[in-house]
Amino acid sequence: MTDYDLIVRNGLVYDGLGGPPVRADIGIKDGMIAHIGDIAGPAAEAIDAAGKIVTPGFVDIHTHFDGQATWENRMVPSSNHGVTTVVMGNCGVGFAPCKPDQRDMLVAVMEGVEDVPEVVMTEGLPWSWETFPEFLDVLDTRHYDVDIAAQLPHSALRVYVMGDRAAAHEPPSAKDLEQMRALTREAIEAGAIGVSTSRNMMHRTKAGALAPSLFSEEDELKALATGLRDAGTGVYQIIPRVTGSAVDEFALMERIASVAERPLSYSLLQMPAGDPDEWRVSLDALTVANDRGLTMKAQVAPRPVGMLYGLDLSFHPFSLHPSFRPLLDKPLAEKVAAMRDPAFRAQLLSEEPEDSNPVSVKTVIASRFAYPMGDVPVYEPDLADRIDNRAAALGVTWQEHAYDLLLEQEGRAILYQPGANYRDGNLDAVWEMLTHRDTIVALADGGAHYGMICDASFPTFYLSRWARDAAADQRIALETAVAALSSVPADAVGLGDRGRLVAGAKADINIIDLDRLALHAPTVAHDLPAGGRRLRQLADGYVATIVSGVVTYRQGLATDALPGRLVRGCKAIAAL
Repeated sequence: MTDYDLIVRNGLVYDGLGGPPVRADIGIKDGMIAHIGDIAGPAAEAIDAAGKIVTPGFVDIHTHFDGQATWENRMVPSSNHGVTTVVMGNCGVGFAPCKPDQRDMLVAVMEGVEDVPEVVMTEGLPWSWETFPEFLDVLDTRHYDVDIAAQLPHSALRVYVMGDRAAAHEPPSAKDLEQMRALTREAIEAGAIGVSTSRNMMHRTKAGALAPSLFSEEDELKALATGLRDAGTGVYQIIPRVTGSAVDEFALMERIASVAERPLSYSLLQMPAGDPDEWRVSLDALTVANDRGLTMKAQVAPRPVGMLYGLDLSFHPFSLHPSFRPLLDKPLAEKVAAMRDPAFRAQLLSEEPEDSNPVSVKTVIASRFAYPMGDVPVYEPDLADRIDNRAAALGVTWQEHAYDLLLEQEGRAILYQPGANYRDGNLDAVWEMLTHRDTIVALADGGAHYGMICDASFPTFYLSRWARDAAADQRIALETAVAALSSVPADAVGLGDRGRLVAGAKADINIIDLDRLALHAPTVAHDLPAGGRRLRQLADGYVATIVSGVVTYRQGLATDALPGRLVRGCKAIAAL
């Protein structure tokens, strides 16, 4: 009989808690870390990690796998970037609770807010639940390549309680508020890890209607908070308004956190318009709030949050032009053939984008500020390479230059527009956010934005860009970076049993060749239900990823193992 199921030998072990690395072996038994040190005993399997770093599996607390988790077992494109636990149900959008006659409404919200095509959800969602506890029960029957935790989404809850009045943004009655409070408590007690909402006016259906949660008054937001307090556990996640007073918005979040008596986190970015330093106002207020006893964190991104444009993606410079509309659902080759016709080119270049959704029109217009992505993705591009500047140098309009770029690689070329966090052409604001004591690396959005954003690669970028390649004055110590991807987010949502390499912790582990760690450019795969497309992004340098003591990835390739399960509620480290 072997002493261990698996031993990871000879690696440089980073504990995920910020401690200095140690050369050690890790012995795993029954999905748990049994011992760290010199291990001479036998094991059913051993992995030699000599010359590699060994880290906890990464914890991603901002994903949207709510639909994907019901029809798929692999949570790509997150699980191939060292992520071993994901938290979904962010931004107030999701699919439970939901009555049968409300399904179309929730699908429309998810399609618009998170760019999941309606046909994919219609084909993929089994809808074998109505209440949130029933939704968790369905997830509990499934196996994954990561662990999954779920939050109760406010828009779904509002629609469930108020029906059509929710979509019409009518105020809730006292009875409505009491029911929302009770259902929040019910969801948390059933295993939801928290509740989420959005106040971002960009969150709309594809047709342009605002998401149900957006006009909710403070009493409704506090009803959710009171439900958390009643349950005595769980977290509150919120997308604040990005227009208006940052001071007033933060004060509202403080009041919510005070009522909930539970941790609250919110999204924070340097926006491309308005006051370029408004994010600092939020960070300063965050410091004061935590100093006076609240538990509040800002979720921040380690690079620009960028839009991707392409003929096979959700948007490109001409996707909303009237003459292009008939081509939207055509195969890529047919789009390319049409665009190579000089007459079609002249017609398309003479038009302007048109759509009922102002956010979609704004997204298309912003493509003038995009850059060619290339085979090796560049997330800090030179301003001279921006499409409008390249066009000026060539003596053509930006639309003409964009047209030519889109036809490269037989129409598979991708244009990258670094929006938030790249206002000054550098990542100085990002560095300040990442190094603030009260922030969490997040906002990767895995499972969402299938055709316009591919930020699930954040962990790979963060380690390589900030812990390995940054200039000395901005380099983040590797032990700090590993903690930022593991124990810090895990602890923020109450999952203290993971994100650390210590005896008694869950055996979620990455073995990484740090020198080789690198990202490939995103590519398009048509592998969703109904043949829907999504962006994927591969990486080099992941020697192995282990979930609950079982290897799920070797050299970046998935194994057949699916040890991931639903996580219900907060978890503490096991006693050995």
